[in-house]
Amino acid sequence: MRRRRAEKRRTPPDPKYGSVLVQRMISVILSRGKKARAEQITYGAIEGAEPKASDPVETLQKAIDNVKPRLEVKSRRVGGATYQVPVEISSDRQVSLALRWILRAARSRKGVPMKVALQNELQEAATGQGSAVRKRDEVHKMAQANRAFAHLRY
Repeated sequence: MRRRRAEKRRTPPDPKYGSVLVQRMISVILSRGKKARAEQITYGAIEGAEPKASDPVETLQKAIDNVKPRLEVKSRRVGGATYQVPVEISSDRQVSLALRWILRAARSRKGVPMKVALQNELQEAATGQGSAVRKRDEVHKMAQANRAFAHLRY
């Protein structure tokens, strides 16, 4: 028998902007328990990424909205064959994937400090370009190509 589903923990807002989204970004960047370093990188990147007139959190939100996938494919075994079945994604997972993809794209930029790489990636994502947006398009294309198996959804 399976146990009950784990409860979702509520993420507290970050201290500087009072935004849950910024706090989630910090948590994704966090490695080896160095939270102060993760905060420096995040704040530096979102403040540098925004045009001087607008709000940094707005720019982060716009970048994440441009990277969020609507669909993804999940493997499903039916009678010995494995199908890639397109499924819709919950809003929480959409944000998690977007944050992860933006961070992965920033980390793949070699020879650049993390703050600058993340700043550039956020700027590109906010304008609908960059590696993270390409990743979203690949995932959507994959889901589109496999929509014939949508009836196998669970």
